[in-house]
Amino acid sequence: MKSISDLGDLQGKKVLIRCDLNVPLKDGVVTDDLRIKSSVPTLTQLRDAGAAVIVLAHLGRPKGQVKPEFSLAPAAKLLGAELGTEVKLADDVVGESARALAAALQPGELMMCENVRFEPAEESKDEAERTELAQKYAALGADVFISDGFGVVHRKQASVYDVAKLLPNAAGLLVEKEVQVLKQLTTETKSPYVVVLGGAKVSDKLKVIDNLLQKADTLVIGGGMLFTFLKAQGLEVGKSLLEADQVDACRGYLAEAEKLGKQIVLPTDIIVAPEFAADATPTVVAADQIPADQMGMDIGPDTAKAFAEIVAGAHTVFWNGPMGVFEMAAFAGGTKAVAEALTKVQGLSVVGGGDSASAVRSMGFTDADFGHISTGGGASLEYLEGKELPGLAVLEGK
Repeated sequence: MKSISDLGDLQGKKVLIRCDLNVPLKDGVVTDDLRIKSSVPTLTQLRDAGAAVIVLAHLGRPKGQVKPEFSLAPAAKLLGAELGTEVKLADDVVGESARALAAALQPGELMMCENVRFEPAEESKDEAERTELAQKYAALGADVFISDGFGVVHRKQASVYDVAKLLPNAAGLLVEKEVQVLKQLTTETKSPYVVVLGGAKVSDKLKVIDNLLQKADTLVIGGGMLFTFLKAQGLEVGKSLLEADQVDACRGYLAEAEKLGKQIVLPTDIIVAPEFAADATPTVVAADQIPADQMGMDIGPDTAKAFAEIVAGAHTVFWNGPMGVFEMAAFAGGTKAVAEALTKVQGLSVVGGGDSASAVRSMGFTDADFGHISTGGGASLEYLEGKELPGLAVLEGK
């Protein structure tokens, strides 16, 4: 992949850049600005280089329809505040408003097209449809294209993949950093290497487990997915989340780990409740004693302590997925314990985007507390699965 410096002098050039500004909103207000702040270094470099910058981004899943609740207006406003300059927002994606703003854009100025997913062709499976839209992006006057939205590089979409085939291209600072960190997790790891996996479903992590079981020393399992592993051991899981069709896969992973001399560490105690509710009464039970009328909501205190010790003693840690229902205070202890342990790692600690990133930020941790917080949950996982990501492959000329 080329870097921005490989594109030469950008003074007076129009730069089309794909950012990931898919931030969570509540009543029109951004509730987590990680992705916006992560886009600032590249945009600042381009502005300071005298480029006229045209930002492409998406928000939510409007599925090819113009839906006001998915407007990028809140993101544009917050991005402007971070940059200390106005980010002009077009009323459309590649229509009259976007073309007029792009034509008038001066060196050092920034504009943003509306949500690219308002265009049906953006996510089309038809390459010709995507290419036609990509040509419209390029026709905004772009001289070069920069890919800096790591959260979407696993998607073959018009603003990620197809437009990169039409223009001289390079990776932005964010994409470069993400790839550098993920390479460390797959090819340059220092032992002990611990992978902590949580979240709701084993099925979301199958290929990650396949790949990382070969590389990591220890896999620590929490979240809703742990109950499928417990079931694979023949244990009762009550009303807990369970993927019955993945029990055999989990049984296979446990056997494979033993064969490879690796550890898959499961909870010894669980916090259960009679229902999925913030005010439900929590009870701590042994992992092999979950009552039939209760559901697991978090790892227990003994497990949280044990997991924290494993994490804190590692030289390399990748964590993806909360340990419990962290949005409810009574069931956030396990996730917080893992997060605190990551801040003590003497080496590389990576929070793998998605709910994990939201969790640590909602609990008051800062980005500086960790080695790296990924902006791309799905993209990070697919990279660690060993998949070729279209948005990176195209930058490598593939």
